[in-house]
Amino acid sequence: MSVKNQFSKYAKEYKNHNIIQQIVAKSLVRELKVQPKRVLELGCGSGQVYNHFSWEIDFYKAIDFSASMCELHPKDKNIEVKCFDFDSKEFLDEIKDDSYDIVLSSSALQWSKDLSKIIKHLSYITKEINAVLFTSNTFKTIQEITNTKSPILDENSIKEAFSKYFKCEFETIMYKLEFDNKKDLFDYIKKSGVSGANEALNFKNAKKLYKEYNLNYLEFEVIFIKTISKL
Repeated sequence: MSVKNQFSKYAKEYKNHNIIQQIVAKSLVRELKVQPKRVLELGCGSGQVYNHFSWEIDFYKAIDFSASMCELHPKDKNIEVKCFDFDSKEFLDEIKDDSYDIVLSSSALQWSKDLSKIIKHLSYITKEINAVLFTSNTFKTIQEITNTKSPILDENSIKEAFSKYFKCEFETIMYKLEFDNKKDLFDYIKKSGVSGANEALNFKNAKKLYKEYNLNYLEFEVIFIKTISKL
């Protein structure tokens, strides 16, 4: 299953299965040093970041590659919601003449096929980026049991991409989400949107996991990034 389909298929249920995403989205907004007036958000989902804004804004452009998610995002006269793959030329053309106080992204950019390219283009339109990305250590024990590689970027690759164009502050956090039983745990993996395009849960590996996964929690490693200045 592609990343896009994973998010879209469970769009209606997503809010119930994205606890970690909600936590980091709230933290992302809470840690803002100023109250920006012009904002670009990449991977807006159903509005986890926007819903934490408590001040008036002049313009908010929200981007997501899932049309189902875009439909769920809050709408208003100063909000522009558009469906784009942020790796695409169409997206880069969309923003090339824009200017923003800040670019925000929560739980999205780890899926980029060329993160460095995106950061380069964002450096043309903003002086500040605040982002949080899941790293490849998310579901680390699952990867070890199934002998599979994470489909998302590792911590060092993320740091390198941002550090090419900005001086940054980084903070990496491991969250552990506990479950009452294995059924709930495996349902979360399936519906949370974090597993993305990972083929770890084909029938053979799912059976192996159910037998050998003895933890009562899932691991989620995220990296918080604040740009300080352009290089």
